[in-house]
Amino acid sequence: MDILLLIFLVIAGLLGAIVLVAVVARGRTHSALNVEKYRSAWLAIEQQLARDDESSHVLCVLNADKLLDKALRECGHKGQTMGERMKSAKDVWSNANGVWSAHKLRNQLAHETDARLTYEQARQALGSFKQALKDVRAI
Repeated sequence: MDILLLIFLVIAGLLGAIVLVAVVARGRTHSALNVEKYRSAWLAIEQQLARDDESSHVLCVLNADKLLDKALRECGHKGQTMGERMKSAKDVWSNANGVWSAHKLRNQLAHETDARLTYEQARQALGSFKQALKDVRAI
């Protein structure tokens, strides 16, 4: 009877240790980001956006997407493409549709020669990227 209790306690202790290590490791992933660096980069992107300059709209969306991708990589989200990394972070997004729409807009701008972007569309995409950066605790 005593040996069964001892085996049970050892197994319970090992399981508890595994859970603790997993929780601590997950927390470290997010805390590894340099929040001030990301905030500074984000503010620079927002300040570049000019209402009457369509090229600034495009550039800001492209740069916001790159910043989010960098944060995903640093958080340890796996994948060979940004889309794969976004899928691996699916449980993180508070507005998955928004971040996916913003990323799809980025792809459209990067790959379609006739793609156009209004100031309002750029602001909406930037809002989604900003929330995504908050979701991964980059800003």
